[in-house]
Amino acid sequence: MKRSIIAVFCIGVLFTSCKNEGKKENLSENETEPTAEVDPEMETSDLALEIVPISHATAVIKWGEVVIYTDPVGGADIFKGKDAPSFVLVTDIHGDHMDAKTLETLKLGATKVIVPQAVKDKLPKEMEANLVVMNNGDTQEIMGFSIKAVPMYNLPEAEDAKHTKGRGNGYIVEKDGQRLYISGDTEDIPEMRALENIDVALVCMNLPYTMTVEDAADGVLAFAPKKVYPYHYRGKDGLSDVSKFKELVNKGNKEIEVVQLNWYPEMK
Repeated sequence: MKRSIIAVFCIGVLFTSCKNEGKKENLSENETEPTAEVDPEMETSDLALEIVPISHATAVIKWGEVVIYTDPVGGADIFKGKDAPSFVLVTDIHGDHMDAKTLETLKLGATKVIVPQAVKDKLPKEMEANLVVMNNGDTQEIMGFSIKAVPMYNLPEAEDAKHTKGRGNGYIVEKDGQRLYISGDTEDIPEMRALENIDVALVCMNLPYTMTVEDAADGVLAFAPKKVYPYHYRGKDGLSDVSKFKELVNKGNKEIEVVQLNWYPEMK
């Protein structure tokens, strides 16, 4: 009889302990969940990943101990106080994505710079030792990360388009099953809509170079990343309406977190 009472007591203690521990876990998640407020540095809830906007298409991405520069332009001064890059991603040949002088002033040493062939063709030969050429569909392993080059281009496809298919790269960067998508200069293309299991996405939207806010939102709703950062949103007529982008995305899918950062500090 005593043994039965003791067993019931132990089960009750175990149940109460598990219940309380579950409450603590839920509380911890609620307390640490990031908000989608404008913040110069925003850490994701699921990754050891921090997006630091520099300007337009240029960003410093901190992923654990690794630092990734995307499309570094603007000269060395713009990166003062930032950690040196572990590797660099360049998406296209245009001056808001590729700048040989900025790359040279970063004093890269042996740091690898991932580029499409069209970018390599325009960079100085002195940089060749740093360059890793990737074209659409290629995959490379660098510093424990899987990097896949994906298409970015204008619709409708035309030879005189600002961004022709196959010239530039978007990138999917993956580690430990977590996936970051960097769109580069693209429109709402089938390859973007078909993306799967994207945790964090940087998505462009500016006319007449890429796509409208509406098309960007529609594309994002198609591949449904957990979190999306509108970037590269300055066009000929000023800045795109990223608040409208957020409204459209969340109207279609409330589960997608839209994070608006300040990509244009020089305009304040």
